[in-house]
Amino acid sequence: MTKKKIKELPKLDRPREKLEAKGAEALSDMELLAALIGSGVKGKDVLEVASSVLRKIGRRLDQLDVKALREIEGIGLAKACQIAAAFELSRRYLLKERIVIREAKDVLPYIRHIAEKRQEYFVCLSLNGASEVIESRVVTVGLLDCNQVHPREVFADPIADRAASVILAHNHPSGTLEPSPEDLALTKRLVKAGDLLGIKVLDHIIVTKRGYISLKQEGHL
Repeated sequence: MTKKKIKELPKLDRPREKLEAKGAEALSDMELLAALIGSGVKGKDVLEVASSVLRKIGRRLDQLDVKALREIEGIGLAKACQIAAAFELSRRYLLKERIVIREAKDVLPYIRHIAEKRQEYFVCLSLNGASEVIESRVVTVGLLDCNQVHPREVFADPIADRAASVILAHNHPSGTLEPSPEDLALTKRLVKAGDLLGIKVLDHIIVTKRGYISLKQEGHL
């Protein structure tokens, strides 16, 4: 059975009209994406474009980025940015409830999305005195396994957050979980900077698609 094009649907069954009448929870994933995208392109209506996006990303939202979206027919720069921004905003708000960090695995919801990135992402989590996450931010994005991180970039936002402590994390695009000498040297440098600022570095986590390691658990902090 072929899917109907949007023009063939009754007005109240079209994504935006249906969302207005019944609420977002009444829409399928494809309809929600179609409502977000807004319009199709010549020869491909908005439902077909939305279906292509779903096929492309599947459940791998951690791999959703503007470059991948622009490979889909019907998705230009503006729509790709719109979709990527909406998904990132949703991800952040799903994590807005303050989570208490008791051990390294508690950090994973905040860093899982960088595990398979092809560039090295350096993330800093600000924590309050109760070890609750105030905010999680990408500090820098490097090239392959090369990432230049400066203490002022790492601690600028935690200072503004009035954070009591931070947890650092980065991915290894190479897939290895072994900390490099540079990783260990950077960690020591940031621990010293944190001590001067009165913001304790609780841990530094390395994550890949194979898993993660905690430098604290490994005895490097």
